[in-house]
Amino acid sequence: MKTLIITEKPSVAQAIAAVVGAMTRKDGYFEGNGYVVGWCLGHLAQLVSAEAYDPRLSRWRVADLPILPQDWRYRVPQDKRRQFGILRGLMLRDDVSQVINACDAGREGELIFRNLYELTGCTKPTLRLWLNSMEDSEIRRALGDLRPGSDYDRLFAAARCRERADWLVGINATRLLSVTYHRTLNTGRVVSPTLALLTQREADIAGFVPEAFYTALLHLGEFSAESKRFSNRAEAEEAVVSAGGKCVVTAVSTKEKYENAPVLYDLTMLQREANRVLGYTAQQTLDYLQSLYEKRLCTYPRTDSRYLTDGMEEGVKSLVLCAAGICGLEPPFAVYAEQVCDSAKVSDHHALVPTMSAADCELDALPAGERELLRLMAAQVLRAVSAPHRWLETSVELVCGGFTYSVKGKTVLDPGWRVYDSAERRDSSLPELHEGDEPPVLSAEVKEGQTSPPAHFTEGTLLKAMENAGETPEEAERKGLGTPATRAGIIEKLVAAGFIERKEAKKNVSLIPTQTGAALTAVLPEQLAS
Repeated sequence: MKTLIITEKPSVAQAIAAVVGAMTRKDGYFEGNGYVVGWCLGHLAQLVSAEAYDPRLSRWRVADLPILPQDWRYRVPQDKRRQFGILRGLMLRDDVSQVINACDAGREGELIFRNLYELTGCTKPTLRLWLNSMEDSEIRRALGDLRPGSDYDRLFAAARCRERADWLVGINATRLLSVTYHRTLNTGRVVSPTLALLTQREADIAGFVPEAFYTALLHLGEFSAESKRFSNRAEAEEAVVSAGGKCVVTAVSTKEKYENAPVLYDLTMLQREANRVLGYTAQQTLDYLQSLYEKRLCTYPRTDSRYLTDGMEEGVKSLVLCAAGICGLEPPFAVYAEQVCDSAKVSDHHALVPTMSAADCELDALPAGERELLRLMAAQVLRAVSAPHRWLETSVELVCGGFTYSVKGKTVLDPGWRVYDSAERRDSSLPELHEGDEPPVLSAEVKEGQTSPPAHFTEGTLLKAMENAGETPEEAERKGLGTPATRAGIIEKLVAAGFIERKEAKKNVSLIPTQTGAALTAVLPEQLAS
């Protein structure tokens, strides 16, 4: 009897087949050594449209709403029917005794396999293969740690709930709003509140009224000190005029401060960083990462965890050496592996890091996008295991002409993880000052500023807003709008639908609602906009 392994993508099937010895390539699958390895092409089964339940629903009428299927039906798209037929034949083969679900280890992968399993009518026992990377060693580990498919029934239930909720909201809300306002207004469970975030931000910017403020600035030779903010210029000018008198140091305090190393990347954080540093869209970053994953150069991309498991602690030093090689930098003198390992903070998958295979790859042979993302991940590994950044902060208060001024200085004690930070960090040390000192005032001036409006959303800041959106109970499995795996697609869907557009200004690319997008948000019920 043989074991059938089903993956989500052909590349994963090929990698697993090589490990299990299924070396014979056949039409739509591999076979050999007691294994058959086939692959899906993403979602092979999709929910049918409303008119498939009742032909009368091909017309959009408010009287027919809400549409609530009692017996949910699925269909296989025309372009995937051939592969579906191949997999159905494999699952029902007499010599196949069990089926291993090796689709992507997450909610959507579970849904892809379960829908296929149900549609084929298969009743054979199932096991779950859970991969964190595509390396041979990880595939072997996962094959030795197979779990009953029933252990993931709740994950499947969550996936099916999401799938059907999307259908119900999309079909009913789109029809209701489109018929009511006599134009097609595509509405979705996640895309609509995401669009509402963008339109609310633009409304806040449009309604913002800047307020001017003024400070007095004293130039005291080696340093300058600033007064509090004044709401009108006359007060600041009065302070400047009064600055001709004696300036006295009234307080000096010094405190040691530190900044802990950042944690590792999850998908959303890496997408935000790639957008900020490299200008990549969330979808570009995900596509590059998927390619790196399939080349066995990074771990599973669609993760919302920023830690490794406790069991990986022994391998952290090797990971650090690999990361240093990718970046062309020296590894940290001391590696604090415990900072990046915490099983309690790992959900479906651990943090996103380079694999050990990346140490031997030819970086220059990789496409530029993949190479840059690999270096971003590697640099974050080096930062995450390094010592804290420590400095002395000196705060000084002075009185001049009856007005109080202040200044802070910073002296770095240990750069720590900041040695791997691309931003230049300079000391801003103050000269040695003591209470009662009278530094000479060389000049004084009024400094004018004004309050700033909220910034337009960039792809990176929108991802952060989506991640933190809503009031979610602490015990909830998922928080925010969408998941790390779907947020990029949500943004691209809004762009493709003409609801938002990308506008470049001052080296940033902002996401701006179009007139159509703003119009849709204006008519959304509160439950869909919140």
